[in-house]
Amino acid sequence: MNFTIYPAIDIREGRVVRLLQGDYAHETTYSDNPLEVAKNYREAGAEWLHLVDLDAAKVGTYTLREMAGFMQKTFGLKIQSGGGIRSREDIDSLVNAGMDRVVVGTLAIREPELVADCIKQYGADRITVALDTRQDDNGVWQLPVKGWTETSEKNLFEMLDFYRACGLQHLLCTDIARDGMLSGLNNDLYGEIAKRYPDIAVQASGGVKTLQDIRDARAVGAGGAILGRALLEGRFTVQEALAC
Repeated sequence: MNFTIYPAIDIREGRVVRLLQGDYAHETTYSDNPLEVAKNYREAGAEWLHLVDLDAAKVGTYTLREMAGFMQKTFGLKIQSGGGIRSREDIDSLVNAGMDRVVVGTLAIREPELVADCIKQYGADRITVALDTRQDDNGVWQLPVKGWTETSEKNLFEMLDFYRACGLQHLLCTDIARDGMLSGLNNDLYGEIAKRYPDIAVQASGGVKTLQDIRDARAVGAGGAILGRALLEGRFTVQEALAC
């Protein structure tokens, strides 16, 4: 399985920001020019960009369609993007607009049959299921939804059993406790996912701090890594990440 580096740009009100464990009250701004950041990543060798619309929840719909299209056409980036994907129509709209991959999170937990049908219709390479997870006191990997304020009845591995049967190829899995913390990836979790579901390319997300985190994720069988804060703060470069 190929290992893919996904530089991440989270956008809120036109700015490149990062949230601490998804908390809007703990926001750090890194740039007022998302296009420049994306261009720099592409010039450094990145093929993919993970683009997150943080305004979508407030606005009620995905807002970065025009920007994503510009990045694709002008910079030659492949775009994986989501935020505010609440319905079949939202998925249809982004796929039809030419998004390389649509990231589906809460909807994938609440309406799995609908998302499974989209995987069947558009092909497994066009849909990334995002399952943000938090381990409870009993060691069960729960699936918080609605801004991580509510917990789904299904746990992580129950949901993955369902999606494996539906032909899922791309999973983005974030350990919420590590998101934005620069505390290292939870490669024990990603290794377990890779072992149980070898046909699913899991994108390790949350906590990348060093190049060794990337090497370790690849070593346990992950299919890629999402790189956010570490790149924005210059802890290493895209070129160095790709060399891993």
